Amino acid sequence: MISPTLLDVVRCPDCAGPVSQDGPVFRCVQCGRTFDGADGYLDLRPKTAFAERTKYLDDALHADARHESVSPPLLGSKIRNDMLRTFLTLGAADRAVDLGCGSGRALVWNRGARATAIGIDISPFFAREALDQCDLLLGDLRRLPLRDGAFTKAWSLDVLEHLSPQAFREVLTEANRVLTDGGALFVYTHVRKNGWIAGAVRLVNRVAGLCERIGLLDLTQERLRKSDHVNPIADHDDLARVVTECGFRVERITYYTPVVGALVENVLVRIAERVLVRRMARPGRADAQSRVAAARDARAAAKARLRRGGLVYGALALLSEAMKLDVLLFGRIKSGPFFALLRKTGPGRPQG
Repeated sequence: MISPTLLDVVRCPDCAGPVSQDGPVFRCVQCGRTFDGADGYLDLRPKTAFAERTKYLDDALHADARHESVSPPLLGSKIRNDMLRTFLTLGAADRAVDLGCGSGRALVWNRGARATAIGIDISPFFAREALDQCDLLLGDLRRLPLRDGAFTKAWSLDVLEHLSPQAFREVLTEANRVLTDGGALFVYTHVRKNGWIAGAVRLVNRVAGLCERIGLLDLTQERLRKSDHVNPIADHDDLARVVTECGFRVERITYYTPVVGALVENVLVRIAERVLVRRMARPGRADAQSRVAAARDARAAAKARLRRGGLVYGALALLSEAMKLDVLLFGRIKSGPFFALLRKTGPGRPQG
């Protein structure tokens, strides 16, 4: 949706002028550029696109249609969302922005906090529920079409690892600009250097690879989703230095090495998905297009079933609780993946 609240905080990505609405037309008051809002979100991408381009703009990454609807937060998604709530404690007095919101599901899950929240992403693959219930922007995180100091809080989940070192700094500096003094940014990402506990995850992933080779599961889509991971931060010392340059300090951090999570999501859930896809497959059809269609239908059916609750939902909820052991047992062991709260300390000083 496109609400008056959204129009109050957006700015033209080219000249930073206010954007007004005249019927179906959205126009920059300063430079006159018009913007499209016909699809339920406001397209505020800059005229000149950045050369660095994410693979999440490619249709192939969304062929399984997992973005089209929002199911309850479960498994790894629940861990991330629970940590977001713990670190940020959103409330009615907050104005928040989801930087790299993807389908918009985190916005939907956290509407109960009553914070004023908007989402922005460079890819237009938004869920139906997010389009109906949330303010959404199509835009580039390196040139946020938002006014200075408009937000008290922000979050970014599974985004920063996709950026080059320069883009990483640009995104953090822009986040700093749109936050109020003392504002907070919650991030989930990872650095390149892993701790010793990551060896257990590698072992689980080898088991997953063996299961794939014998036909028990399929990790093709997951490999595609991770294929543009750039991992711009070397280690946690590098992280502290870069966030300081961008006007933040690391106020709180919890490490997240998903040992139980890898077993659940990379093996058990993938095996279950493979069974569902095979059930959905059309008899006598084994071409790539049919496999993609079967995967899409299986995921849609599974999401609909989860929304109804029942035994399957209960089983996944129990597995989600088991996955919290990764935080409880390993949260203080320094490793690559982490949850962190970054506190704005002053204006950013991006490196050229």
